[in-house]
Formats: sequence, C-alpha cells, structure tokens
Amino acid sequence: MTGYDEVQGATLRVALEYQRSWTAGAVEKALRLVNDTVICDAPSGRLEGMGSYRPFLSNFQPLVTGYDLIAALGDEATAVLVYDLHTVPVRSALTCECFTVRDGRITYNRLIFDPTPFIAARRASDAPRELVSA
Repeated sequence: MTGYDEVQGATLRVALEYQRSWTAGAVEKALRLVNDTVICDAPSGRLEGMGSYRPFLSNFQPLVTGYDLIAALGDEATAVLVYDLHTVPVRSALTCECFTVRDGRITYNRLIFDPTPFIAARRASDAPRELVSA
C-alpha cells in the first residue's frame, strides 16, 4: 500500500519537474508531463487540449529568464506552486499555478499571475522615447 506522503510527494514532484523543465527551455520535456486533454484556465482565457497548450507554453517560454520558488505544496491530486517569474520584459512577476495531476500527468492547470509589472512595462515601451529616458 502506498502511503499518503508518497502519493503527495509524487504529485508535487510532477509539478516541480514540469516547472523546472519549461522554465529552463525544455518545453517538450515539460509537455511529456501534461495530459493530451489538458485544460488550462489562464488570465487570457481557457485552453483545451495539447493543440492549444503547446503553443501557449512554447511561445511564452523564450521570454523567461528564470524564477524563484516561493512555496510548493500538494496533496494526492493537487499541487500548488507560487513563484516569482523573471522575464525579458519584467524582472519580477508573482505567479501561482494550481495543478491537478492524474496518473503522473497534469490534467488541469489554473494559472494566476499579477499583471501589474507587465502593464507597466508595456506603458513604458509605448511612451515617447524622451519620457522613458527622463
């Protein structure tokens, strides 16, 4: 019989391996941990299936320069990662992902992040050059 801690640990390990892989540029390795019928609820809307999820992750990943893990916890079916994401446009973006894991693969991802630094970066890039350098 598998103990609760072993199951809990397995779920969290899937989420952490996924996180480490995609943020390091190994998107295909990360996607091997994702079910083909994955559902992702992100601020930009719902993504259903690998056909939507793969480009979502692949297109964003080149902007990522690293992350600092703040917290990681899980139970037998759910893992939550809270981290500070570092990207080309912003140095720090507080992010949280809540994963549902079944049979060792992510079936659901609820992505939550603070858009404030991205909004500020976009405004700064849209400002006239003399205002940005002032």
